[in-house]
Amino acid sequence: MNLEQLTDMLKRDAEFQTSVSHWRKSPAQPAEFTTFPEKLDPRLLDALQSRGIEKLYTHQGRAVESILAGNHTVVVTPTASGKTLCYNLPVLDAILENPENRALYLFPTKALSQDQVSELHDLVQILGADIKTYTFDGDTPVSARRAIRMVGHIVVTNPDMLHQGVLPHHTKWVKLFENLKVVVIDEVHSYRGVFGSHLVNLIRRLKRICAFYNSAPVFIGCSATIANPLELFEDLIEEKAVLVDKNGAPRGEKHFIFYNPPVINPELGIRKSAVKEVRGIARRFLSAGVQTIVFARSRLRVEILLTYLRDVMKSLKKSPQMIRGYRGGYLPNQRREIEQGLRNGTIQGVVSTNALELGIDIGQLSVAIMCGYPGTIASTWQQAGRAGRRAVTSVAVLVATSAPLDQYIINHPEYFFESPPEAGVVDPNNLIILLSHLKCAAFELPFTDDEKFGVDATGELLNYLEEHHVIHHAGNQYHWSSETYPAEEISLRRAAPDNVVIIDTGRGETVIGEVDLFSAPVLVHDEAIYIHEGRRYHVDKLDWDRRKAYVQEKKTDYYTDAQLKTDIRVMDTFEQAPIRGGRKAHGEVSVTTLATLFKKIKFDTHENVGAGRIHLPEMTMHTTAYWWELDEESKARLDMTDANLGDALKAVANVLENVAPLWVMTDPMDLRTVPMLRSPFSSRPTIYIYEHTPGGVGYSRKLFGIHADLLEAAGQLIRSCHCSNGCPSCVGPVMEVGERGKESALRLLESGLNPIR
Repeated sequence: MNLEQLTDMLKRDAEFQTSVSHWRKSPAQPAEFTTFPEKLDPRLLDALQSRGIEKLYTHQGRAVESILAGNHTVVVTPTASGKTLCYNLPVLDAILENPENRALYLFPTKALSQDQVSELHDLVQILGADIKTYTFDGDTPVSARRAIRMVGHIVVTNPDMLHQGVLPHHTKWVKLFENLKVVVIDEVHSYRGVFGSHLVNLIRRLKRICAFYNSAPVFIGCSATIANPLELFEDLIEEKAVLVDKNGAPRGEKHFIFYNPPVINPELGIRKSAVKEVRGIARRFLSAGVQTIVFARSRLRVEILLTYLRDVMKSLKKSPQMIRGYRGGYLPNQRREIEQGLRNGTIQGVVSTNALELGIDIGQLSVAIMCGYPGTIASTWQQAGRAGRRAVTSVAVLVATSAPLDQYIINHPEYFFESPPEAGVVDPNNLIILLSHLKCAAFELPFTDDEKFGVDATGELLNYLEEHHVIHHAGNQYHWSSETYPAEEISLRRAAPDNVVIIDTGRGETVIGEVDLFSAPVLVHDEAIYIHEGRRYHVDKLDWDRRKAYVQEKKTDYYTDAQLKTDIRVMDTFEQAPIRGGRKAHGEVSVTTLATLFKKIKFDTHENVGAGRIHLPEMTMHTTAYWWELDEESKARLDMTDANLGDALKAVANVLENVAPLWVMTDPMDLRTVPMLRSPFSSRPTIYIYEHTPGGVGYSRKLFGIHADLLEAAGQLIRSCHCSNGCPSCVGPVMEVGERGKESALRLLESGLNPIR
């Protein structure tokens, strides 16, 4: 049965259709072509024509012309639209013109680096020129590294390797930096938040070293569709650039289905489990042999779905190994094996976090199923775009959970399909991140007294480092004086450097994965069930001091879910403004979290079958927050008791935590809310939304500016929910927000937008 027949069956399935809130069919679109730019080397034209490429898509032609003219350029088109040629052609042209010229390609992951190199090799082979292209990452043998440094024309790497393995050793890379003409930054949209803030500082260091060797490369960016691609790219490279965003590539027919699981308790607004519904939908496609990718929001949900879908394959008399999991925490060789299996067809289905959202070539996937809204419009289109890269017809299914954000999107399809994707936000001057890279830059080259590293306060920061004996001032320069190697201690993927290694003691203390320090108390506490590649491991001991979790494989019929207690203190207010019935503000806060207890939740039924306490120390993080503070008369004006107002604050906080990610391009887990009836900072009722990143990366400042939009969206979500008094799809369950939680939340929100008379 082919995909067209399957979609016809779904349309005729009355039970399936009752849960479909929207079905949008995008017709196939033909390609738009243009001729090759005249400046291109004729040898390149011959090579392309030998591959059957007689013309370029319009966006490819525009991009190549812009780059050949010496402009920094960012290309923004959908998945599988041929963005690779946009930078490969001008790079190869530059090297054909002068064999001494060099290029540096940056991809956010090693998998993407290796994927793109194979395509570039094919083109170079057809070209017949001596253009040496190498991947330089953690897997590159030591014996090959010297050759890459000396003769590599195109060096393909990732930001982490540039940070730790190239820039600190620039004296070994003289040939590259003296002749660097082009720097390619692929998947620009992925450089937001912490990762993007690190990348800006990494580019500052790269440009500083290039200037030392008298080179000034052209920067080329490629991005999926976001609201501010040009602004984000210019923020990343801190230069003006040209935007190319009119797509000329052809597109196959695509079905995009919004699926809302049926309500099983109308009074409480409880719906069927999204995980179970995804299992049923995936079964339809897997039984027909259609290669399918399932995206899940969390590591835990990936492993639960992997378990369920392997059971599905057994029931279909197929090998369970045809379904694989893919997420952070898997070791690199596991991920490469899975990518290869998807390309050659030995793997029929994969369950992934957003790790496979990026443009890795993973074969002819026809169906993408998303278990829960991915968190942003941009990510949803990226995940949907993983199906149909080479197929004529493709299907994307978004299955909503009961979370308020999911319910808002699934019931407002016009918002999703008609709104521009979110904006990418970076804050390179986050003090923790900036200081980290300032140390790295000082290690690489001495700073002069008048030198600026992104901020006017560079001199003050250098003096601070000198006071702490990290650098030494002599003459008119600051020199590195510490014995440590700074880049080794800094991870670009998080603001805080620590992580916890997971060790399987049942296999001779084999390392099977890792988790970041702030996630460890909820994922690998003592007695937790840690799931990896579908296997369940019991955490025998978390050695907090040594950052190691010792586990053993164990057959269980339950998984664990931990709870956190959070306290917040305001350290500094950056900005505040009066609003109706109170004020809004953003500033620096100290957040203290404590993992308190965990629940044991049974597979399939999802019932609670036990609980236990977690004994770990508190964790304190300094970050930034935006908050809404009510005035002292609010309780009387709203005619609420302390209990009612407390419930209203909790209810509104629940909604705001889920609505806020609509407005900033971030994962919902990056923002947390804390409602307080009496804030220790002001003794007034307050709702805090803080960034779950040390130092913050700019989200709170943006939320401060769109306060009224947030309240309006929260009100819309609550009013559109059909429950009576509150449910998980809007303000939270009645047991959490009280019998009048829904009504009180609406009154509180309206008081922030309209005066109560």
